[in-house]
Amino acid sequence: MLRSPILVLVLLLSIVSCQKNVKTSIDTSKKQESPKKVIAQKYSELGDSFSRDNKLDSAFYYYLKSTELFKEEGFSTYIAYNLVGMAYIQQTFGDYYSSEETLTEALPYLNNDLQFQVAANNLFGIAAKELKNYDDAVHYYTTILKTVKDSVTKVAVLNNIATVYMEQKKYKKAIVLLEPVLKSNILDTLQNNKARIIDNLGFAYYKDNKISKGLALMNQALTIRTRINDSYGSIESYLHLADYYQNKDYQKSKENALHAYDEATKHQSIDERLEALAFLMSYNQEKGVNSYAILFVNLNDSIKKVRNNAKNQFAKIRYDSRKAILESIKYKGQRAETLLQLETQKNQKYLLFFGFAVLLGGVVFIVNYYKSKTKRERLEANYTTETRISKELHDELANDVFYAMTFAETQDLQNPIKKETFLDHLDKIYVRTRNFSKENSPIETGEHYEQNLKEMLNSYKSSSTVVIIKNGEPIDWSKIQTEKKIAIQRVLQELMVNMKKHSHASFVIIGFDMKQNTLRIDYSDNGVGFSHQLILKNGLQNPENRIQTVNGILTFDSQTNKGFKAKILVTK
Repeated sequence: MLRSPILVLVLLLSIVSCQKNVKTSIDTSKKQESPKKVIAQKYSELGDSFSRDNKLDSAFYYYLKSTELFKEEGFSTYIAYNLVGMAYIQQTFGDYYSSEETLTEALPYLNNDLQFQVAANNLFGIAAKELKNYDDAVHYYTTILKTVKDSVTKVAVLNNIATVYMEQKKYKKAIVLLEPVLKSNILDTLQNNKARIIDNLGFAYYKDNKISKGLALMNQALTIRTRINDSYGSIESYLHLADYYQNKDYQKSKENALHAYDEATKHQSIDERLEALAFLMSYNQEKGVNSYAILFVNLNDSIKKVRNNAKNQFAKIRYDSRKAILESIKYKGQRAETLLQLETQKNQKYLLFFGFAVLLGGVVFIVNYYKSKTKRERLEANYTTETRISKELHDELANDVFYAMTFAETQDLQNPIKKETFLDHLDKIYVRTRNFSKENSPIETGEHYEQNLKEMLNSYKSSSTVVIIKNGEPIDWSKIQTEKKIAIQRVLQELMVNMKKHSHASFVIIGFDMKQNTLRIDYSDNGVGFSHQLILKNGLQNPENRIQTVNGILTFDSQTNKGFKAKILVTK
């Protein structure tokens, strides 16, 4: 039998070295470990423990759990270690296709680590050989041979390549590889390895028709294995000898096959038991039932069932694991979506609160601004009014009083004519004082507002000035706000004063109309008119400010010697 040396030195050295290096790298970084890494490491250690106890299904499960957690953490070294361990377990149950898939999954995580590459390529070689992809097997083993430097490891790899050549019946190539190894002293201290080389070389000689030379080497290998008590290795020797004597000495072939069967049974090596039974059932000369054949069939069926169950179990473990991962991803996605919605709602609340605060602050600011503006404009209007009153008192009333006092002092009031003249002066002073009082007295805004307003406008009639009041659509003054009525009367009063003092108009028209809840007042006269600069100089800026304080509009239209027009618009 030409067995794939699954437990040969290359694999043992590679797996053990990988395990030591991985755990050393983990130990040196324990301070930086996350809780998930610690759990993943514990799972991997459980996989090692179950593997040593030959509880391979449990070992596979924990290697897989460890791999999943380390993938989340991005720890490639341990991922490679776990996947190599899983591939080895799959090969133990004869699931070579799945083993190749697992090893392919491990490739991105090898990270140019020589020990992992050796372990992975060795398992790739075994799988390829068992699947009869012999060229691929030689390629994987040759790759290992190019990378390793240890002479003992190289010998083990050469032995693996030689077994592939013997499967292909290329015995001369196997001999070329093994003869130099036997002639060297590399394996003098490793008798079990030396016995393996001697046995395989002897078997190659035998198959290459160098019969005596081959038999001598195969017997020498069995002698070494018996002396060092390598009972597992002796299975291979007994099977090779059973093959050698098969067509030469029936009894010796049967004896060697029985020895191989007993040792394989002791080591629970199913494949070797089946091969030994294949020899034995061909020698059964008893009449009737071939007991070895029945045993072979039962054992073969049993091992197929066990391996198929193992394949299905490993597939189920992977399926359940992937299903759990997908469900976890789905749950995390739903949880993330829920958290996003909550965060969005929270942000919307904050934004709404912020917007409300900004709006409230803006409203407060605008209210305060307009209050301040209104207060400032009222102060300015009061100041302007006070200035105008002071000017009128000084320019007009004071002059008249001074003239009357001077006249009384210098003239003979006993004279009837002089006395009459003096009394006329006093009457003028009285009229001026009364008019001045009316102009600056509080404005009646109640039911008599319209009457008082028109009386005020008509008071500016004189022998040289005609004042005409035109009425359009009826105006319900009771529905107009008090401050607006006050502003309208003060503005019209100032326009009339300006007409009397500066315009010298002989004809004045004032029209009142109501259109779409907007009060419109049109003023026009045929006075001298003036430019925009003179409008400001003559004190008409104050009326404009008054109208603006009640959200109204006052516009002027005037040119020198072309009269003066003004339009007032106030919402109801």
